[in-house]
Amino acid sequence: MSQNHKDGMFYAPTSEYQSQIVCAPGQFQIAVAALDHGHIYGMCEGLVQAGASVKWVYDPDPLKVEQFRKQFPEVAIAPTLEHILQDDDIVLVAAAAIPADRGPLGIQIMQAGKDYFTDKAPFTTLDQLTQARLEAERSGRKYMVYYSERLHVESAVYAEQLIGQGAIGRVIQVIGTGPHRLQASKRPDWFFQRERYGGILCDIGSHQIEQFLTFTGSTDASIQHSRVANFHHPQYPELEDFGEISLLGDSGASGYMRVDWFTPEGLSTWGDGRTTILGTDGYIELRKYVDIARDSTGDHVYLVNHEGEYHFDVKGKVGYPFFGQLILDVLERTERAMTQEHAFKAAELCLLSQQQAWNQKEPLQGFTSSPVVNRLS
Repeated sequence: MSQNHKDGMFYAPTSEYQSQIVCAPGQFQIAVAALDHGHIYGMCEGLVQAGASVKWVYDPDPLKVEQFRKQFPEVAIAPTLEHILQDDDIVLVAAAAIPADRGPLGIQIMQAGKDYFTDKAPFTTLDQLTQARLEAERSGRKYMVYYSERLHVESAVYAEQLIGQGAIGRVIQVIGTGPHRLQASKRPDWFFQRERYGGILCDIGSHQIEQFLTFTGSTDASIQHSRVANFHHPQYPELEDFGEISLLGDSGASGYMRVDWFTPEGLSTWGDGRTTILGTDGYIELRKYVDIARDSTGDHVYLVNHEGEYHFDVKGKVGYPFFGQLILDVLERTERAMTQEHAFKAAELCLLSQQQAWNQKEPLQGFTSSPVVNRLS
């Protein structure tokens, strides 16, 4: 599937950077189950470019399976999920189920002795997270999460490298914005059902919290403030079209994140995602998907430190090391790509932020008074 720059639901980036093949042909065979979200294409493409082979696909909807096989024609159709789980050749199952189903599916896969790679958000309730923690510890299997706005964005990969090199000193604050285009007519019913998608902070807010932990080196954080609202879509009463979070990490760094469904139609891509990282010796700004009114391509990194001002266009120059690292982690039982605790902690903070927002006394409808319009005389 070619990437649709207007629709973030099918975000599946490619890079001209030559991915390193980390395993022998046929050594890392995976299966795919649950095609409810288009992120499954990016998840699988990243793994295939690093050497994985997709052996099976399963979904109860034959139209979804047919569409998937257009992108991966070599894959065989599994008659049932159990057929996949009984195949000893399969080492990992990738899935992009409806968010409320991702936790239970992951437990079933881990119980079958397979590692699990799920789209974000990995859970919609704290109970699901608790059960997954217990099963991952009991079975020793991996429950990995596709936090694509860091893992599959070259500018974010490069920012992590710059931070690691000390380019801006110690990180003090991260500000992340994650606007998305709604395209309501193209969304499935579950997208508008809060119990099934989990809320905006749980869903697209998960990207921002995971990046905060990574860029600040925090292993935990406290939620200072969180809020959700429906400002402009009363026809979808369970949709949250705006959310914000303020965090304080155990590293001492703070963070503010805003997510929304207000990308205007005039923007050339699905969302003008940006991240600003302030350090003791400089700052970094990421313009991930577009540099508005200047360059329709993304992956622009702006760096200012004591040495000067810099602009790096890193599209096609950095690649996506996460996928090769994940393959090696599965084969060698290491944690190069992401620790299990990091994946779970990001999910936990999303769920706690969402719950705190729902517990607020102020109304969720957004505006509480008529707009003030200043007219020229």
